[in-house]
Amino acid sequence: MKLKKIVVSLFAAGMVASPLAYATNGMLMEGYGPIATGMGGASMAYDNGAAGMANNPATLGLMADGESRLDVAVGGLHPDVVSRMTGMPNANSGGTAYYMPAGGWVKKDGALSYGVGVFAQGGMGTEYSAADWVGAGSGKPSRSEVSVGNVIVPLAYNVSPDLNVAGSLSLVWGGMDLQMAMSGAQMGGLAAGGNMTATGGPIVAGLGAFMGGAGNAAYFNFSDGSPFTGKANSAGWSGKLGMTYKVNNQFTVGATYHSKTSLGDMVADGASVSMIDTAGAIGPAGTTYTLNGKVTVVDFQFPEVYGIGMAVQASDDLMIAADYKRVGWARVMKNFHMTFSSTDMGGLNMDMKMPQNWVDQDVFNIGFAYKTSPQLTLRAGMNLANNPVPDSFVNPLFPATVKNHYMLGAGYVLDKVSEINGSFTYVPKITVTAPAAAGGYSIDHSQMNWQLMYTHRF
Repeated sequence: MKLKKIVVSLFAAGMVASPLAYATNGMLMEGYGPIATGMGGASMAYDNGAAGMANNPATLGLMADGESRLDVAVGGLHPDVVSRMTGMPNANSGGTAYYMPAGGWVKKDGALSYGVGVFAQGGMGTEYSAADWVGAGSGKPSRSEVSVGNVIVPLAYNVSPDLNVAGSLSLVWGGMDLQMAMSGAQMGGLAAGGNMTATGGPIVAGLGAFMGGAGNAAYFNFSDGSPFTGKANSAGWSGKLGMTYKVNNQFTVGATYHSKTSLGDMVADGASVSMIDTAGAIGPAGTTYTLNGKVTVVDFQFPEVYGIGMAVQASDDLMIAADYKRVGWARVMKNFHMTFSSTDMGGLNMDMKMPQNWVDQDVFNIGFAYKTSPQLTLRAGMNLANNPVPDSFVNPLFPATVKNHYMLGAGYVLDKVSEINGSFTYVPKITVTAPAAAGGYSIDHSQMNWQLMYTHRF
């Protein structure tokens, strides 16, 4: 994993490294379940299996009466990120593979459909070895990881043969790791903008000079080193509402609302902040002061989502589906807010906000499913979206900048009770360039993702 010296130049230019993971539609998946992702993520108005509880829970009511199914799936996200700056070597991100299991059981019993499922809602991260981190405080690793998952309990009801309504309640958990360097100049910029305050013992008296000292840096560290859990963690809940309406035998419409998550603050005991005092602002030049304490990530949430869609059975073999989703990033991604408290060296209480200022995102999904035989169904689709991250705040370590996704998928019926479905997503490279005042760097980001699922019916 090579970050090279470009990271030091980006730090010096004033780029704030934020521990926010990226997925594909911002931090959200491009779709849930390979049936939907094979069709561009379109999923609001047709039966797409247990993953419907993560897409539109009302689609569970479209199952055949008496049907019970178990879906077990795994997916992989494979981003390719390259950061560029004039006169510096390219920085190739080493975070190239992230894996997410999922599964759900659903039963249709008369007018009711119900079940339970576990799905990754989103999140990703990047790791860099100690050898890749150069400059003040070299020899320290750089790591960032965010994960948000759900246990979903849905209930769908057939109001009539044509109308389904549904709701679901989700237990949501979040985890975060962070090993992050921040230059003294960056800290000074946050303080000047009213986004960082510090109180406490003698070390606070030297912070002003520390932030103005050439070569000074701070190193924030809370990480358990695991790819599956986070040092800082919390739990909470969210909910979904949905409906589908069959206009006629060929045309069905659907709509859903996903609430903003209600996660508690993520807390990590055993965290540390190291002040790398190269210029001697706090004490003897070249001294590193490490304070151990507690980090709190304040009010980190995933956004609310509104969705509407339709499915058209154009022929016995061909179905066309299209959705629109509005993702409310602006409400949850204005700032990344973190506090640190320690009793070491007379005490330190630091409150820091890193501006993000994401914008809301419009996502358009369109897909096709063609049944070539009773056993084989082929799928294709597109997921088209705007980039929610303003260029002035884009981060070369966490660029949630991709826009368009192109998908292929297939399903094969093995026998009367089992089938397999898979999907592949290609995300073409998008390049964004930060303004000169924000660093002047450019970032290339592309992806290749996949999902695979086995279904067993009872």
